[in-house]
Amino acid sequence: MPESQRKREQGRADRVLPGVWRLRLPLPWPGVPHCNAWALRRGDGIVLFDTGIYDEHAQEQFERALGQAGFRIEDIELVVCTHAHSDHYGLASVIVERAGCELWMHPRHAHTTRAAADPDRALERRIEVAAQSGVPLEPLRRWAEQRKDADPSIAKVIEPDRDLVPGVEVETDLGTWSVHETPGHAPSHVCLFEPERRLLISGDHLLGRVSLYFDFGYTPDPVAEFLSSLNVVELLDARLCLPGHGRAFTDVGGHVEANRAEVERRLEATVAAIAEGDRPTAFALVTKVFGDDLDTAVMSWLLTLVLSFLAHLELNGRVERVRPAGEGQLQRWSLSAPTAVRP
Repeated sequence: MPESQRKREQGRADRVLPGVWRLRLPLPWPGVPHCNAWALRRGDGIVLFDTGIYDEHAQEQFERALGQAGFRIEDIELVVCTHAHSDHYGLASVIVERAGCELWMHPRHAHTTRAAADPDRALERRIEVAAQSGVPLEPLRRWAEQRKDADPSIAKVIEPDRDLVPGVEVETDLGTWSVHETPGHAPSHVCLFEPERRLLISGDHLLGRVSLYFDFGYTPDPVAEFLSSLNVVELLDARLCLPGHGRAFTDVGGHVEANRAEVERRLEATVAAIAEGDRPTAFALVTKVFGDDLDTAVMSWLLTLVLSFLAHLELNGRVERVRPAGEGQLQRWSLSAPTAVRP
């Protein structure tokens, strides 16, 4: 359904625990109607974990949700971003300026901040990758035109006042939160853990339902990073997870295992599709891995996943790129040739 015909959600607040409010903030994306910011009391004010996206309605909706929790922007003493994606960092500059507070975020944020600073070059690079991956020219042109006309989803690029890295602690009335690097979903991703109550602020690393996404093209193997990050979170033994989308949930260990299983399932589906022998492009693999009944609005996201799976499988020696016959030829994939065994 076109954006103009979809009923947009309203920002709202839910009290999850004493001193903890979930700010449910609307998003303009199909299939992802909202994201969460988390407001945690600290003295007379709050620490805000994540900010929501920036658009023409975002500040109004953020203030609406914050007001339902009983606070104003001026009550925010610190903004902490779990990662630099626009739905978690987009309003940071607006809030920091209004509140007069600091922003803490992991230093590997260039995957978003560099693209936001030069959106034309970032779009050119995405078009290059899509074309080489086999996306048909006409749909690619339409997608590129839509992206050019899209409103910015980050109010302004600002650098963090403090790098959010292991050893840094965030103080709230609920206790002290430690920082744990969890790249994969994004190079800048961290989770935060409060050990006394065993609470985890997970950003997009763990959600209530399995929903994979990896930032492709910024690190050699985001899939391996994500799997390693699942190990990091599992060892924390959290009791309750406060995620970046959806409701808080328990059974954190079960969610970790479900994500591992989903990654393995999609990797094996990728290998099986390549084994059919027609040397497919990455774009052709999307429907083979995820099925034919796909919403065109999510094709870009699914192509990013397939490219990440291919990078992981290539580095593990299971698939290989077929050398293009000439300049401008599509990038195709095959299973790796078996290594010859000497007698």
